[in-house]
Amino acid sequence: MASTENPAGRRSLLPKFVLAPSVLMVLVGVYGFMLFSVILSFTSSKMFPRFAFSGLDQYERLFSNPRWSVAVQNIFIFASLYIVLATALGLLLAILIDQKIRAESVFRTVFLYPMALSFIVTGVIWQWLLNPGLGIERVMQSWGWESFSFKWLVEPDMAIYTVVIAGVWQVTGFVMAMFLAGLRGINGEILSAARMDGAPTRKIYTRIIIPALRPVFLTAFVIESHLAIKSYDLVVALTKGGPGYATELPSTFMYTTTFTRNEMGLGAASAVVMLIALAIIIVPYLYSELRNERRG
Repeated sequence: MASTENPAGRRSLLPKFVLAPSVLMVLVGVYGFMLFSVILSFTSSKMFPRFAFSGLDQYERLFSNPRWSVAVQNIFIFASLYIVLATALGLLLAILIDQKIRAESVFRTVFLYPMALSFIVTGVIWQWLLNPGLGIERVMQSWGWESFSFKWLVEPDMAIYTVVIAGVWQVTGFVMAMFLAGLRGINGEILSAARMDGAPTRKIYTRIIIPALRPVFLTAFVIESHLAIKSYDLVVALTKGGPGYATELPSTFMYTTTFTRNEMGLGAASAVVMLIALAIIIVPYLYSELRNERRG
């Protein structure tokens, strides 16, 4: 009897044994360093960690720092435009491609391709395109539009919108793919019945299709919010946080504060604030998903 039970017991332990290194690495490399950042944010650490407790001093310094104020203002501008424009354009492209057009696979590949690029590559491409001496402005002037001017990249008040343009260009195709999958998953019989009843196309979309895409909207919002908060590479490649610090974001503030200005405690405090912002977005989403699974 024991000889028949032992092999089964060993087989049940095998998956746990295989997954144990990955789980350990996640616990140490992700959650361990999160906890380490939280601890550092309550210390006076500079270039190296110092575990002398300093209370909320770093958070007071953070919220009184003008660069952090600019970073928070920029993330609200960038994230709101990034999410709204990418979602709207992605939905529009998905609806157009869902009309059974010719060469559908070609259009899907073309629109989805930017997401295969890294943020660094995207930033460099758009830096060339938006550079007043090299890109769109130079081309339009060479075509005879001598008065054409597009200097957003070097204007402090407009530079953050160039980051929006580059970010939306990269993520729209991915959002389109999510919405297209959602459209293809809608029950066709319901749509056919609505058309037979004489419902106009506009009402079919507003009353049936778009409400049915609610889970896709929620997923797109969470992914886009996550990408917006951590969009360090894009800003560094496109504007390097400039002109001045006009395009500073919390992610660039955290990196430069920690590794350039050697203010590890202050950088950790900014990282904790970013972590809280992500948790505010992701935790309700996870809660709703788990609740829906239990109901199902």
